Amino acid sequence: MRAWSVVMWIMMAPVIAADHNAAWRAYQQGDYAHALPAYRAAAQKGQPLAQYNYAMMLWRGEGTAIAPDEAIVWLRKAADGHLAQAQYALGLLYENGDHLPRSQTDATHWFLLAAAQGHTDAQTSVATQYFLGRGAPKDMVQAARWYRQAAEGGDVGAQYIVATMYEKGEGQPQDLAEAWRWYSAAALQGDPAAAIRARDLGQRLRGAGVASAAH
Repeated sequence: MRAWSVVMWIMMAPVIAADHNAAWRAYQQGDYAHALPAYRAAAQKGQPLAQYNYAMMLWRGEGTAIAPDEAIVWLRKAADGHLAQAQYALGLLYENGDHLPRSQTDATHWFLLAAAQGHTDAQTSVATQYFLGRGAPKDMVQAARWYRQAAEGGDVGAQYIVATMYEKGEGQPQDLAEAWRWYSAAALQGDPAAAIRARDLGQRLRGAGVASAAH
């Protein structure tokens, strides 16, 4: 029975992919009348990405009347199917109490699942939950950990926060050279406040003879 199931899944996979590709092509062309049923067909076959996209069309009322309650049903299916974007979106709905009972604990749960898969926005969100003690115990070590991961993923806001945490020694040992490095990374992405902090901290480090900040 197990072998039969594997064979059937291999045979079904291209069909599911084809359904989803057809839906995507129709959506890109603005043909919501065809995209919606195509996404629904793929979603009903258990394809998490199709479930997410179908949910988003229902949420926005694309090709149908706006249907947030039904959208959440499909969004949760996609989140249960381990789609990080769906997990993050569900976390936002719980965080804001948008068509769901507001629950910071549930928001943190879904943010964590998405963050563990490398979803940068979710990493920033879960870091903030730990930083504020909102829906999770206040934990500066965990906050620093997740901000650092988001910073490494290129999130400019997280880069600035990581820099301030290194500068102040919050959640991690104080390290001014690391603080300068992350202020500089944020500055390179156009953050003017980070540029000022990088310049000022760089001058302090050069005065102290720290070679890494002298460049």
